[in-house]
Amino acid sequence: MAMSGRHASRDDGFETWIDRYQEAGRVRHVALSTLRTRSYKLRWFARWCEERDIQGPVEVDRATLETYQRWLFHYRKTDGQPLKVETQFQRLSTLCGFFHWLTEQGVLPHNPASLLQLPRLPKKLPASVLCLEEVEHIMEQPLLETPVGLRDRAMMEVLFSTGIRRQELVGLRVTDLDLEGGTLWIRMGKGGVQRRIPIGNRALVWLEKYLQEGRIHHLKGPLDEGWMFLNVLGGPLSKVSVTERLRSYITKAGIEKPGACHIFRHTMATLMLEGGADIRYIQEMLGHVSLNTTQIYTRVSPVHLKEVHNRTHPAAKLTRED
Repeated sequence: MAMSGRHASRDDGFETWIDRYQEAGRVRHVALSTLRTRSYKLRWFARWCEERDIQGPVEVDRATLETYQRWLFHYRKTDGQPLKVETQFQRLSTLCGFFHWLTEQGVLPHNPASLLQLPRLPKKLPASVLCLEEVEHIMEQPLLETPVGLRDRAMMEVLFSTGIRRQELVGLRVTDLDLEGGTLWIRMGKGGVQRRIPIGNRALVWLEKYLQEGRIHHLKGPLDEGWMFLNVLGGPLSKVSVTERLRSYITKAGIEKPGACHIFRHTMATLMLEGGADIRYIQEMLGHVSLNTTQIYTRVSPVHLKEVHNRTHPAAKLTRED
């Protein structure tokens, strides 16, 4: 299974090269969350190798990786369940990146992962999408007489108007909002990607109302760190608390669809597509690096598909009499 020749020395071991790979990622400003996840997956593989007397990357060949891929497929968690296909794909794609880098650095004469065939991922649709009437009913749930209610209404308006992620929402600062220009600066995007996106007038109205009448009640002491959405102690909201708040409003509205924050993201993209927006514009709004990720919404929008079908299929123009 391993390459013939000497065992790797301590300097050529997995720990050394994983650490150097991580350092290279930090130099390129790879997101900390990505580096942590990458480290976990690579060290999982390293332990697997060392249990089989494979001490470093120089001893790994294509057969080693294919054996590891089969092991992942047959692996069972403590509850007896297999690893999801997505999990297997992520573990292997991380290795592909690692060995590609090692080859670029001249550590390996060739990339043992170059011909590895990754598992085929199932094509998933967004879990759920709201209709406009449902969105409006959810928006009516917060108690607007309270600072918390104003904050929560403003949060939902921002999510619905822009489709930003939960992490991006809690990372917003007051200075990221351009009221006059009607834009929002996303500094904490996924993968460290920043972008400036438009935000609708209604969301701007609710944000301005929250900033003037609600946020001030949550400030504690003279120091204001500038976070847009504050908890009752004056600090930034956590992702968990945002999910719990929004989920409670969806439940209170009597809507039995899964999701909390992401349901607004899916809804925004779907409604914009149905309204005629170019998918590349939606890609920019959502912060997707690849257009392939955005194209999921062409499969979730029957209105859009019907429109395309009517416009392009010859038989769609025929009448019953024809």
